[in-house]
Amino acid sequence: MLIELRAPAVPPARELTLRPWCADDLNAVVDAYRDPVLRRWTRLPVSNAAEGRRWLDRARRDWDDGRRYTFAVLEDDPDGPRIVANVVLKYPTPDGPTAEVGYWTAAWARGRAIAPRAVVALSGWAFDRFPGLTRLDLLHQVDNVASCRVAQKSGYAFREVLPPRPPFPLDGHRHSLDAP
Repeated sequence: MLIELRAPAVPPARELTLRPWCADDLNAVVDAYRDPVLRRWTRLPVSNAAEGRRWLDRARRDWDDGRRYTFAVLEDDPDGPRIVANVVLKYPTPDGPTAEVGYWTAAWARGRAIAPRAVVALSGWAFDRFPGLTRLDLLHQVDNVASCRVAQKSGYAFREVLPPRPPFPLDGHRHSLDAP
């Protein structure tokens, strides 16, 4: 797949590249999911290589079906590009007015504005790719303060508190970004 997006460098951060996940990313997925903070906030945690392969297979299958577009986020590094995050566009339809954005950031890459820059890049791509799209939503559980900050830094306005729904036991926030 030849889709590649860019998120500009923000001093002192480096430029980011977003591209579809591939089978060669297995070790990066398993390494990222070793983080207990990441595991707390995700519905499908990865504990080993077999689960990592299933995660990558699902990402490819969902991309091919048009249900979810999941991107690996890479940061330039002196030793070569390194995967630092994941962003995903969920449930878009060719003429549908809304879709959802999700993401995670690897533990070693947090605190450097990676998630907001990747979400902004993905959001721009989504509005360009799906002309009927008028709004993107970013959802998170109320006690996930870091996700609330990412939503705000990415230009997503707080809209409402949502009641709990499985697998998340607490209320949630819905933040939205309207099409430009």
